[in-house]
Amino acid sequence: MVFKRMLGALGVGAPSVDTVLSTPRVRPGGVLMGEVRLSGGDFDAEIEDITLGLVATVEIEHGDVEGTGLGEFSRSRVSGPFTLRKGENRTIPFQVPVPWEAPISEIDGQRLTGMALGVRTEVAIAKAVDKGDLDPVAVEPLPSQLRVLEAFLQLGFAFKSADLEAGHIYGVRQELPFYQEIEFYPPPRHAGVVGEVELTFVADPAGLEVILEADKRAGRYSGDAIGRFRVSHEEAMHLDWPAEIDRWLTGLAQYAMPYGDHHGGHGYGEHGYGGHGYGHGGHYESHHPHHGHHNGPGWGAVAAAGAAGVVGGLVAGEIIEEIFEGDDEGGDGDW
Repeated sequence: MVFKRMLGALGVGAPSVDTVLSTPRVRPGGVLMGEVRLSGGDFDAEIEDITLGLVATVEIEHGDVEGTGLGEFSRSRVSGPFTLRKGENRTIPFQVPVPWEAPISEIDGQRLTGMALGVRTEVAIAKAVDKGDLDPVAVEPLPSQLRVLEAFLQLGFAFKSADLEAGHIYGVRQELPFYQEIEFYPPPRHAGVVGEVELTFVADPAGLEVILEADKRAGRYSGDAIGRFRVSHEEAMHLDWPAEIDRWLTGLAQYAMPYGDHHGGHGYGEHGYGGHGYGHGGHYESHHPHHGHHNGPGWGAVAAAGAAGVVGGLVAGEIIEEIFEGDDEGGDGDW
C-alpha cells in the first residue's frame, strides 16, 4: 500500500514522500521490507534523517484512568542526512526488524478484531519531525503460535476479540511495554467452569511462553486462574495442545488452592496439578488467585505502575479510527 503526502514542515511546494511495503505481512522475529520514495518539490530540501516506527493501538489503564492510545514499539533509522534537490526522485530501501514479541493481527488472512498495526514514516526536516500517515501491516503467527491457536478452535472455543494492554506480566521476561490478550468464549463443555479465556504469547528466538487466564466460575474458589507453558518452538510443533489445554481447564473445577500473596497485594500461588516437564527444560505452571475475585488489570499480576508513561506517541482513539480506515470491518470466518 502506498501513502503519498507532502512534507508539511516545508509548506507549499514541499517534497512528497511515498512509503511502499514489499512485505505487508510478516511474522514475529521477521523483517519488514520496502522502500521510501521521495520526490523533490519546488526547492532544495535538507533532510536530516528518516525513521520508521512500528506502532499499534494499546489499551492504557493507570489508576482510574483508562483509554486507548497509539504506542510505538520499534524504531529503525533508515537514512542519515542528505539534500533532496529540486525535482529530484530518490528511493531509499529498508529492512526493519520485527520484534519477537510483536502482537498477532492476522490469522489465515482474517484480521483479528480489535487489532491495528502499522508502520509510520518520520522525516526530520527543517528542525522539525514530520510524522506521516500509517501504512497498515499484518503480523501473522509463528508456526509454534499457530499450533496453539488451532488447538482452541479444535476444542470448540469461539474467538471473541484481541487487544494490547500496557504493562508487564509478572514473572515473565518481556521486552515490549505491552502484551497481547487474545480472548475466547469457552465451548459448552467448559462454559460452566470458566467464562472467557485469554491467551497471551511472549516469544523469543529460543521459544515461546504461552500464558492462559481463565475467569473461573466453579470449584472451591472463584476468580482468575493462570496457566503458563514454556516450550521451544520445535517442542510447540509436536505438543498435543488440545489435550494440554483441555486438561488444564478440566483441573480448574477441582483444584483452586489459595496460596500466599506474591506481588503488589494480588495473591496467587502455584499448584502443579497435572503439571509436567516438556523435555529440554520446558515446563508448565498453574496459578490460582487468593480467595475471592480480585480487581485490577490483566492477570492481577501486571506491574502497571507508570503504565501511561511506557507507551510513547499516544494519540486519541478517534484519530486511530481515522488512521486505520475500516478497522471495525473484518473479523469474519473463524477469527
